Amino acid sequence: MTLPDPVIRRIVFVTGPSGAGRSSALNVLEDAGFEVIDNLPMRLMPVLFDEAEQTRPLALGIDARNRDFSTNMVIDLLGKLSMRAGVVAEMLFLDCSTEVLLHRFSETRRRHPMAPADRPAEGILAEQDLLAPLRARADILIDTSALNVHELRAEVEHWFAPDGKRRLAVTVQSFSYKRGLPRSVDMVYDCRFLKNPYWEPSLRALNGTDPRVAAHVATDPRYTEFAQRVLDLSLLILPACREEGKSHFSIAFGCTGGQHRSVALAEAHALRLAEAGWQVSIRHREILARQQAGAQKT
Repeated sequence: MTLPDPVIRRIVFVTGPSGAGRSSALNVLEDAGFEVIDNLPMRLMPVLFDEAEQTRPLALGIDARNRDFSTNMVIDLLGKLSMRAGVVAEMLFLDCSTEVLLHRFSETRRRHPMAPADRPAEGILAEQDLLAPLRARADILIDTSALNVHELRAEVEHWFAPDGKRRLAVTVQSFSYKRGLPRSVDMVYDCRFLKNPYWEPSLRALNGTDPRVAAHVATDPRYTEFAQRVLDLSLLILPACREEGKSHFSIAFGCTGGQHRSVALAEAHALRLAEAGWQVSIRHREILARQQAGAQKT
């Protein structure tokens, strides 16, 4: 009998001097599907590793600001994890030259967390000395001195993104123009030119998630071409957004009341994007608002 392969959980400690790109690297790992926790007190970390049935990869941000920080404790934790069956434990160290770190702190005018008064150079040197044992222990070392944010993303993805593929989460939502445009939307489509189910008494109380409403909207002679062109545009733009490094893209469909046409188009568009392999979530703003209002009344 062939035994199944053991489930492997990847745990990555992410560290490096302040200003070297640690936070940016954690953002990339989060986009790649890692659970990311930053600046957790050292004494609480073993609890994370003892949780049963955990298979999602984990990235832990560690620097000198961690409560009860200790390089020896970090190295000890990493060593113990490396001995566990089913766990791959690694340390990613983001390094950077002293000159570039000084330049970055002067540009942002941020105070170095280890600098006395207003002298970042002293803080940089002190932190480099403190983190030297972790740098020597690192499994992966990325020097960010000459990297921009896009190049850093590509380098981290090279080591940690599944199959080297960048993930892009897509949200498709519906809304009512009466209540205004939703916030932080990348693309908006107006569906008010399509046949309105509101004027059909049997459909008025329903919404666009109902097949009868969707079928009614689809009888508009302009529906098929409109839906196809919107899909073609999404399939053109989404890969480019992923390559640019975006982690989220939002598409919204609006109609007068946000109940029929926009909902039907959002449902159909989300389904076709999912069939094309995109990670899609759906949100119907007005339907959700009505449900929440009804729950408060009861």
